[in-house]
Amino acid sequence: MAVSFALDRKTAIVTGAAQGIGLAVAERFVEEGMKVVLADIEDAKGQEAVERLSRLGEATYVHCDVADRLDVRNLMAKSIEAYGHIDVLVANAGIVHTADFLDVDEADFDRVIGVNLKGVFLTCQAVAKHMVERVYEGEKPGTIITMSSINAEVSIANQVPYSASKGGVRQLTKVMAQSLAAHGIRVNAIGPGSIMTELMEAVVTDDEARAKVLSRTPMGRIGEAAEIGSIAAFLASDQASYITGQTIYADGGRLGLNYTVPVPSES
Repeated sequence: MAVSFALDRKTAIVTGAAQGIGLAVAERFVEEGMKVVLADIEDAKGQEAVERLSRLGEATYVHCDVADRLDVRNLMAKSIEAYGHIDVLVANAGIVHTADFLDVDEADFDRVIGVNLKGVFLTCQAVAKHMVERVYEGEKPGTIITMSSINAEVSIANQVPYSASKGGVRQLTKVMAQSLAAHGIRVNAIGPGSIMTELMEAVVTDDEARAKVLSRTPMGRIGEAAEIGSIAAFLASDQASYITGQTIYADGGRLGLNYTVPVPSES
């Protein structure tokens, strides 16, 4: 039984919520009694996710390309139309492009930065303006959570724009936290390590690939998306009321590692 963070009656937007970590966050929020707007460009998966979550509570889906200002404006309008206000934003939408530094095309660099960094800026600014208005009206301040990565701290040679974007998200989170603190609005980030999502499943396709991932993970296992959902629920709750401008790294100990660890053979 998951620990309850008393989030019932709150409303949230989760971007990139059609699958993976975003969907796990949305699911945890719905389980906590929150009304949740799932935003994504994967419409079929998004509708399927909402159908499943609607059996647990209130959820709706809105198509949104977070790199498009007009899409973000539409997301805000439809979210407020559906639930009246927004208490929590999880800016999770992100993409990856894999190529060595010398081979990265400008268009691919722009595309990743557009979604992973500009998209966070656009969605966070739009929601923050709404939250500030509500504070002036006497309502409680909201909470913003961004999705960074351990790649904001470490680097992988063939993940150039992704690593750059997540470093930007880390710093943007700090800037937003400083800017919005006067309004009581908290802004924090989550920095996942190796999490078993659809993307990770495509990476650990054999024992050798899995051993490589585990060799840099002192806890000896790949994390679950639901574990990130639990962190998001905590950060969204009043139990995290004095935490802002921080990144919580959920990485199984990877960031503190300066060597690889032996991995027992499964054979």
